[in-house]
Amino acid sequence: MLLFCLLFTVFSTLSGAQTSTGETYNPPITSGYGNWSTAYEKARAFVCQLTLTEKVNLTTQTGTGATNGYALGIIPRLNFRGWALDDSPTGVRGTDYSSAFAAGLNLAMSWDRELMYLQSYANGAEHKAKGVNAAYAPVVGPLGRAPAGGRIWESYSPDPYLSGVAFGNSIAGMNAGGTIAIGKHFVLYEQEHFRQVEEWNDYGILDFNITEPYSANADDRTLHELYLWPWYDGVYNGMAGVMCSYNQLNNTQACQNTHLLNDILKGEMGFQGFIVSDDGSQHSGVLSAIAGMDMTILGETSPNGIDGLGISFWGPNLTTSVLNGSVPEWRLDDMATRIMAAYFYLGQDQDFPELNFAQGYLPTFGYEYPVAKVDYQQVNEHVDVRDAHAQIIRSVGANSIILLKNVNNTLPLSKPRQIAVIGEDAGPSIYGPNGCSDRGCDNGTLAMGYGSGSTNFPYLVDPLSAIQARALKDRTVVQYVLNNYDTSLISTVVAQASACLVFANTDSGEGYIEIGGNYGDRNNLTLWLGGDDLIKDVAANCSNTIAILHTPGPVLLEDWIEHPNITAVLLAGLPGQESGNSLVDVLYGDVNPSGKTPWTIAKARSDYPADVLYQPNAVVPQLNFTEGLFIDYRHFDQAGIVPRFEFGFGLSYTSFDYQNIQISALSNNTATSSATPSTTVNPSICPSTSLRSADYTFPSTISSLTGYIYPYIAANTSLFTSQATPTPTISAVPAGAQGGDPALWDVICRVSLTLKNNGSIAGQEVSQLYLDLGNDTPPRQLRGFNKTMLQSGETKTVTFDLRRRDVSIWDVVSQSWVEVTNLGTNIGVYVGASSRNLPLEGSIPAKGSPYVSRSSSKITSSLSTTTASIGYGTSSGFTTVAATSIQEISDGQAQQPTSL
Repeated sequence: MLLFCLLFTVFSTLSGAQTSTGETYNPPITSGYGNWSTAYEKARAFVCQLTLTEKVNLTTQTGTGATNGYALGIIPRLNFRGWALDDSPTGVRGTDYSSAFAAGLNLAMSWDRELMYLQSYANGAEHKAKGVNAAYAPVVGPLGRAPAGGRIWESYSPDPYLSGVAFGNSIAGMNAGGTIAIGKHFVLYEQEHFRQVEEWNDYGILDFNITEPYSANADDRTLHELYLWPWYDGVYNGMAGVMCSYNQLNNTQACQNTHLLNDILKGEMGFQGFIVSDDGSQHSGVLSAIAGMDMTILGETSPNGIDGLGISFWGPNLTTSVLNGSVPEWRLDDMATRIMAAYFYLGQDQDFPELNFAQGYLPTFGYEYPVAKVDYQQVNEHVDVRDAHAQIIRSVGANSIILLKNVNNTLPLSKPRQIAVIGEDAGPSIYGPNGCSDRGCDNGTLAMGYGSGSTNFPYLVDPLSAIQARALKDRTVVQYVLNNYDTSLISTVVAQASACLVFANTDSGEGYIEIGGNYGDRNNLTLWLGGDDLIKDVAANCSNTIAILHTPGPVLLEDWIEHPNITAVLLAGLPGQESGNSLVDVLYGDVNPSGKTPWTIAKARSDYPADVLYQPNAVVPQLNFTEGLFIDYRHFDQAGIVPRFEFGFGLSYTSFDYQNIQISALSNNTATSSATPSTTVNPSICPSTSLRSADYTFPSTISSLTGYIYPYIAANTSLFTSQATPTPTISAVPAGAQGGDPALWDVICRVSLTLKNNGSIAGQEVSQLYLDLGNDTPPRQLRGFNKTMLQSGETKTVTFDLRRRDVSIWDVVSQSWVEVTNLGTNIGVYVGASSRNLPLEGSIPAKGSPYVSRSSSKITSSLSTTTASIGYGTSSGFTTVAATSIQEISDGQAQQPTSL
């Protein structure tokens, strides 16, 4: 490729930056879609009073460890204190007196929209109360292509619909809590191996050094129908920030991929907010700016290597690039405006708390600028922001526990005479809950994965402590062994017990931490610390063995799952600070288990269609998504592979009956207008400022601090270098509508059924709706779910509203979503308790087809079955529902009636 001179030639070796071929870059410009318009008016008024260096200061964070205060956009002239940004999806990172929430995985395991929203609201409220403007959360990348992927516990599910519902509700919740939610990582970031050059070469474990992060290579349809699907939900629900990922996408770095950032995210999806890099994911200066990136995370060129700390691709280099015309001034205005629009969109200009802690530094006093060792003062106020959030965490933990096996109603427990509690995972860590940095060890009970997605525990209720507390009330004897390898003592203890609870786990996390040869990604799908052997040892000596697992993803259970002495199995995920209490709630029946698997549990690792690439296949590792749309259960269904536990599986202490499916079209099916929204196409957002370099040199009134990134250029800076040809064309275009074509969100069809609790106790059931869309799609795709509480003997009507996007596929030729019924496709409709227990069936015929009814041939349980079909037009049996009766769409977000 021909080189486009980046003007930052001093950084070319460090960055390995992408080069330009003279292509066109079209950064979308928006005046604020819908309820963003007021925020954009305020943002423009704010930005247009700034100098060039003040605008640059809004885009470039100050540098790793440079300050314990505000890290972005400090503008003393206007008394603007700047922004504070922080992780994480499990709570405010690196502080005290804040909550340790359940993992994103557990939100998906709960299949509970309300809990998804409530926990995220609480997390947002805690960040705000600590003075954090924006949090790097929630996570929907990785989606979960590889079950051994290190960070899938931070995310939700390999199913895009379930992930989209969780992601959208999490965005809405965090925003409502007052903190800007920055969704991450965009996109195709599906493994830890080879995500960064310095990180992996420094490990010294590769056969040869890599030269660039891995490239995730996916076709356009796979990208849209799988990996981009939940991002639409995030944008639609008001996501104000997006973090671009470490990896390359189709051999272009994600953070400088103009098609990905400009054309798709800001254009096609109508994203209104800003795009920020991850630590080390920015590989260029000019290219990342014109390709759509708006903010650097901490500013350095190489934060995970020795070189680069305190040196930015932006900062003074962005100032230089604007002065010499490489980055248009209107593009800088757009970057700053998008950042400030997010600030005003969340109302942070009104009574927002002051930052009151120093991330990663817990003592009360320290340096405001620790790298330079300047301004020793109080940096931590130790504000307690937890409120009553422990109850939400406990609820998430309990409602996400999955009952995989329960022979002869082993559970719930009822005042057992003697319990044996076995396994290191049952008890506290000898190092304490925060003894390992970023939770980078597996010692004691596991309630959180490791890496930047972790947080400090204010406390951790381990299972043993919670069981003992309950046993005191029941006069139950409790004996325990927390050493997984003391087989002799274990045999003695379990032989005396009426119920033997055996605990085991496996861990994963981010690639900068290694545990036992696992570099973020898991090396295997088995249990750690001899967990599988431990379970078999207990089962060999106890006829009532109950296995309890804490895992970040799927594990293989074949070694012991069918053992006759293993009477119950619970999967608890990574439930956060209330782990033991949540578990006891389910063990003793105070909460009826209602969790469902958010992924498939296979019988063999080889049954999964995709895996981690553990050894590089080139100096730029190539991760080819050749499986296309067929990941997780989609692959198992297509290939006819029988799993151990299918996607969406989970037992209850009661039973449910599915009956009387009804499928109805809405009476007004005219699509919402998809016209491009009104926008400011003229890119000249602000009056032109001075472009004299002498106006932007380092002020004599400021003392430069070591490691701190400033926007000022050095005196006598050379602004011009020779340009290669062809040079890129940079021009603004209108942004799309928020969430993509508005017609995608129209509700066009409704499916309902009657659900009855046949058992003797109350319980919740997750009813699931799957569609067969034909056209080379998977045999079944989740397109709806509802979690319903039913008292004993109670019957309720459960309703699913199908949106146009739910019955559409991506057409790569027209670059648009197309309803499959317009392609002559009949849509199969399946409803039931899991992806393979679907007793109710119906169909949505192709447009113009007559009404058809048929009997179900897919009954996989003893549940009653009634089938129904839907027709479009005036065919007999056609049912219409007035559009004004819509109460809720299938992603769980309240919606006013619309013209359909």
